[in-house]
Amino acid sequence: MYRVLLERGAEKDLARLSSEVHERVIAAITALALDPRPPGCRKLTGGKSDWRIRIGDYRVVYEIADAIRIVRVNRVRHRREVYR
Repeated sequence: MYRVLLERGAEKDLARLSSEVHERVIAAITALALDPRPPGCRKLTGGKSDWRIRIGDYRVVYEIADAIRIVRVNRVRHRREVYR
């Protein structure tokens, strides 16, 4: 099992979501504790340990630290805003 940590920015992003999307995103983030590289995840170019998962039109960008078994969620945003 991995520990999942939310950065402050990700918490603010989650607070802005509608309740329907919020529930789906929380379920996906919770599932990262069991499998930090689920089917469909992608490694982002430019970062050493940055990954992303898709939840509909939203993206969760996170880092994986395998040595200490931590997943750190950095951003949760709409696909048109997340990579800026």
